[in-house]
Amino acid sequence: MKFVAENGILLIWWYFFVVITIFSGIMLTLKLPIKEDMATDSKTKSLLCLKAAIEKKALDPVLLELKEITSFTDYFLICSGKSDRQVQAIAQAIEETLKKKGIRPLGQEGTFEGKWILMDYEDVVVHIFLELIRKFYDLEGLWIDAPRIDLQKGVIFEGTIGSEKRSG
Repeated sequence: MKFVAENGILLIWWYFFVVITIFSGIMLTLKLPIKEDMATDSKTKSLLCLKAAIEKKALDPVLLELKEITSFTDYFLICSGKSDRQVQAIAQAIEETLKKKGIRPLGQEGTFEGKWILMDYEDVVVHIFLELIRKFYDLEGLWIDAPRIDLQKGVIFEGTIGSEKRSG
């Protein structure tokens, strides 16, 4: 009886070894995404969003750097469109651009109405407004202390324009 019990334990260990070996072989042959292919850097992600928005003719894009101000995100991208369809098209372009990089939003609100679409990509939050709604809520005014990335010069500005902050 002792011999059968020992052989049973050996058999279980042998099966375990075979399963682990097969699983390891499968994992080695799978093509896993290379980290460099994914836009995990928050600044890169925010710039991808910005580029997609500009390609859909987003109005007055503003990129706010919130790293030093909040703990819930690194960047806010705020832009607007002239119609609900344009607002929806901007959101769709951003979503498709990031999806190609393997990035999916944690949440998305307002897509159906197209008045104010909020896209949460964890370290980048995108706000796409209809023009009048943007003026009413004035997020740029609420985050006046946040450094802004000047889209013309690629320079970060603290609060008001004129006091440059070097990045890098």
